[in-house]
Amino acid sequence: MKAAVVNNPGGTPEYADFADPAPIDGRELVQLVASGIHPIVRSLAAGRHYGSAGVWPMIPGVDAVARTSNGELVYTGYPTPPYGTLAERISVPGGMRLQLPAGTDPVRVAAGLNPGLSSWLPLTVRAREVSGLGTVLVLGATGMAGLLAVQNARVLGADRVVAAGRSEARLARAADCGAAATARLTGDGDADAEALTAALDGASPSLVLDYVWGPPAESAFRALGRRGLSEDAADIAYVQIGAMAGPEAAVPSSLLRSRRIRITGSGAGSASTAEIMRQLPAYIQHIADGVITVPARVVPLSQVAAAWTTAHEGGDRVVVVPG
Repeated sequence: MKAAVVNNPGGTPEYADFADPAPIDGRELVQLVASGIHPIVRSLAAGRHYGSAGVWPMIPGVDAVARTSNGELVYTGYPTPPYGTLAERISVPGGMRLQLPAGTDPVRVAAGLNPGLSSWLPLTVRAREVSGLGTVLVLGATGMAGLLAVQNARVLGADRVVAAGRSEARLARAADCGAAATARLTGDGDADAEALTAALDGASPSLVLDYVWGPPAESAFRALGRRGLSEDAADIAYVQIGAMAGPEAAVPSSLLRSRRIRITGSGAGSASTAEIMRQLPAYIQHIADGVITVPARVVPLSQVAAAWTTAHEGGDRVVVVPG
């Protein structure tokens, strides 16, 4: 079969022949319809992600919309390395798939499920914990996942969403999608902390969704700081999801002592597979209904090398289709 094949860590995938997955009990062979080049896909293929199998050559890709042998259009994933979803044929667990509603655009689902669920899951958890989400701060709202996080927060009832990121144009898009305030980050730690403080306008966020970590997180910690010995009336859940700005961030001890704040992570391994499967139908339906807008750019599998090198540009999620 034809597939995107990465021959070494950090390499660009080639459009090449690769052996078909062998038949295995409990798995089924499906045909590719659409699969997104998500940041986790690139990170796994480069061996940088903690979930990397460390085996090359390999086919990248973690999830896809595919067609089953009886013609059903399904959202699926969990191929076994070295196989991935950027291939004409994909071996997936028989029980790990969800049929798409009639008329659903498979490209939008392939583009939006992976980045969208990264915020949908912590948002739904937080919504169960508190009465109203209040203010939600999205660090890294200029990426695809951050843009969907802004929309997800509004759909799930946030009173106010604050979007932070570097690109003015993409911040404007976040505002169009429901962000009530924006903070442009410049890389100057003090200036970024001031911008975040101004955008929050005196509010303590109920939830922070952090897609960047590194120095921007440190600026956020400064913006969230408080002085005084009175009891903190806020209750802040800070969820670390991505690390595009760096793998480490220093957390001030004064922040942990002076505020009711919990810093946790959300990602592959920490999120419950059962909970993911429970949330999938509702989120797919939101995409199908157009409640969630998912910008996508389509490329054929044969052009995967060019698409791979530009996947992070423009803000739209690159989706690979057969051809």
